[in-house]
Amino acid sequence: MERPGTVRVAVVQASPVLFDRERTMEKALGLIAEAAEKGAKLVLFPEAYIPCYPRGLSFGFAIGSRTEEGRKDFQRFHDNCVAVPGPDVDRLARAAGEKGVYLAMGVNEKNGNELDGTLHCCVLFFGPDGSFLGRHRKLKPTGSERYIWGEDDGSTLTVVDTAYGKMGALICWENYMPLARAALYQKGVKLYLAPTADQRDEYQCTLRHIAIEGRCFVLACNQYVEKHMYPTDLHGYGELESQPEVMCRGGSCIIDPFGRYLAGPSFGGEEILLADLDLDAITRGKADLDVVGHYARPDIFELLVHERKRS
Repeated sequence: MERPGTVRVAVVQASPVLFDRERTMEKALGLIAEAAEKGAKLVLFPEAYIPCYPRGLSFGFAIGSRTEEGRKDFQRFHDNCVAVPGPDVDRLARAAGEKGVYLAMGVNEKNGNELDGTLHCCVLFFGPDGSFLGRHRKLKPTGSERYIWGEDDGSTLTVVDTAYGKMGALICWENYMPLARAALYQKGVKLYLAPTADQRDEYQCTLRHIAIEGRCFVLACNQYVEKHMYPTDLHGYGELESQPEVMCRGGSCIIDPFGRYLAGPSFGGEEILLADLDLDAITRGKADLDVVGHYARPDIFELLVHERKRS
């Protein structure tokens, strides 16, 4: 039973049905329902959950050359991405409304009006009334992620109001961008979402640091993926030969404003992590550290964020 001043949240560490938007969507809808049945009021899914994070694949890219087979795998990936706006967005909104939850879903986004052919790594936000609240596009794809995703501008540094405080997200290694973190703190984020593809032990240090630095709750979410889950008819399937059987072991967790684990980290399988957040812990934490208040020193430092949409 939820106590006054608390909220139950769920982090869904799950495998997508790789390269299959429809089957991954069906799985996601079932997991949303399961989390809601467990009392969750906020449900977070991993980075690029629909239709997958294509770990281990090159799509035929090398510096100075591309392959036709890689382009065909990219076409398959593209065709299974989520159009925004589009029917998949509407389905997720209905699911959030039917279950009465705030939902944050990691997707590979394609432009729903077909004016722009570039894909983006994206988090979609939905409200318990069935509304689409907005999106955040990854600002800086890391390394070879740039093969599949473009960058975006500051207009999607989205923070949404919830009944439990402001909620925002940075994706994976965006959380290594100090000024991006500062931008979210400056917007008053209390529920800091960190969908990711980073399964390293070292990344846990980053997540705990953010919780302490921002005096916020951090919800981190990763996929669990084994090699046999990949479609064997991908043109680049042979590239996976050198990959381990467990290609992504997870690492999802929920952390309080003092850097303490409330759930996880979870390694080694699919799991829905749950935690009851004591929202007053944020206020108690800011007694001695408030990076946008008495620790900010605005007489010395100033952060300017360009949030105008740039075409």
